[in-house]
Amino acid sequence: MKKHTIKIKSDLQEIHEVEKFVEDICDYYNINNSYFGNIIVAITEAVENAIQHGNKNDATKRVSILFDSTKKGISFTIEDEGMGFDSSIIPDPTNIDLKFEKKGTGIFLMKTLADEVRFSENGRKIKLIFNISAINQEVYMTRKQYVEEYLKHKKGIFEKNK
Repeated sequence: MKKHTIKIKSDLQEIHEVEKFVEDICDYYNINNSYFGNIIVAITEAVENAIQHGNKNDATKRVSILFDSTKKGISFTIEDEGMGFDSSIIPDPTNIDLKFEKKGTGIFLMKTLADEVRFSENGRKIKLIFNISAINQEVYMTRKQYVEEYLKHKKGIFEKNK
């Protein structure tokens, strides 16, 4: 399984197809459950962003997910048919100086859970890279800690704004 692509319509109901696609790939490569969790969350966040923000929930538009593997690892490239965006201006959701905005949360999670995130074609494509050598318990625990800290911070903001 070197390269494989699926295309889905821009409908959140199609996420199950993406989850099955990622699950089959992780089974094929015998990727352990803890790292599988990182991959599935990062990929589904990217696809949800492509559907909602890129294609504006227009079911006539498609999102493509390209899987590729190399000796170093695996990657998923998610591409939408939207207008694109400037990834450099997305706010950091962990910045406590900003009032809580949901904007940027998905990208934060992708950057935390993947080994590398690359934007191209004016933000219409995002490539998530997972290094096979990084698939170990230490990396998983570090990433889990980052996400837990973020969620604690987010919860604190919600409680302050009640």
